[in-house]
Amino acid sequence: MTEAPLTHRPPTSQAPTSQHADPVAFPQDRTCPYHPPTGYRQLREERPLSRISLFDGRAVWVVTGHAAARDLLSDQRLSSDRTRAAFPATTERLAASRDRRVALLGVDDPEHHVQRRMLVPSFTLRRIGALRPRIQETVDRLLDRMAEQGPPGELVNDFALPVPSTVICALLGVPYADHDFFEAQSRRLLRGPGGADVDAARGELDDYFGSLIDRKQADPGDGLLDELIHDQMREGKVDRQELIRLATILLVAGHETTANMISLGTFTLLRHPEQLDELRADPGLMPAAVEELLRFLSIADGLLRVATEDIEVAGTTIRADDGVVFSTSVINRDAGTFPDPDDLDWHRPARHHVAFGFGIHQCLGQNLARAEMEIALLSLFDRFPGLRLATPADTVPFKPGDTIQGMLELPVTW
Repeated sequence: MTEAPLTHRPPTSQAPTSQHADPVAFPQDRTCPYHPPTGYRQLREERPLSRISLFDGRAVWVVTGHAAARDLLSDQRLSSDRTRAAFPATTERLAASRDRRVALLGVDDPEHHVQRRMLVPSFTLRRIGALRPRIQETVDRLLDRMAEQGPPGELVNDFALPVPSTVICALLGVPYADHDFFEAQSRRLLRGPGGADVDAARGELDDYFGSLIDRKQADPGDGLLDELIHDQMREGKVDRQELIRLATILLVAGHETTANMISLGTFTLLRHPEQLDELRADPGLMPAAVEELLRFLSIADGLLRVATEDIEVAGTTIRADDGVVFSTSVINRDAGTFPDPDDLDWHRPARHHVAFGFGIHQCLGQNLARAEMEIALLSLFDRFPGLRLATPADTVPFKPGDTIQGMLELPVTW
């Protein structure tokens, strides 16, 4: 399958030459935005679990095998509680904010179950299906604006980011007029230079949602946040601070990662013209294409856990208090599960990927993300059949480093 050659950032460290070499550093930059770093790939070839070194020199386990990953992500002896002293941090930013509780993603059962149960009804396939006309309306409006402005365009800020931002605001009942503010705070949370910046962003979002909750108590709307205030907070099932944490994670996760998938998915399709032509000839392939893009891109690379007791898996003993990192980009390229894993293939059964995680912490909003990607990508290439990059591929700027892949800009023309 055709793919034009592409190089971007150089790797930040070298892969080991044997299992006895120094541990590979984690995280590493990708040399190509849709392929895992070379060092991670070599680890998978050697064994499904290996030792890696974090920024502070701490040695932890990295899981690169698909079967081992699904077993461990289902094992509640691995904790997601980021306030545990032994919980691993892949960056200084995460280490500095370890004492801050994170709703849903950063709590274990039974607390996690209580939080998730409050939210699940709003993210079922049926509820998301009812949202599809609104998603389509949002996409069409943004594409109309691009067409009116004429080429060239910048796809990240003109399309990929506004689609999920608009939709999650409508779902939650958050004013889209505030999108510049919360998008900026999300960037600080996910990519801020240090703990102080992350704390400042959290404080800004805490104040924002605190004020919004006050306004909604006085003048209720029809969003999910209004439902939680009425059905959960007023009944004493959730306190104000927990509701603020839930609103923050839903808003941040509800737009940032999907925007990255839409923009990087577009870039990847433009770099794989045969697969794009196949989609244009048969739009019914789009649901399968979205699953394959999720597997192929694996933009959130580095799920974190800590063992609460000894665990035996794949002939290896993970000891209590050992940190565990799941490299989704490599897990989703396991040839034992996905033959020819480096090929982009719409016809493979790709739904076993772990791009949304696995187990009890599997992404709550995955049905929404799939719907947004399907509608956005289908509509984009239908509206602009001549869409192409406006600059050479190796000059397109990508978000630097860390464990969440994305694009800063995507200049296009048509």
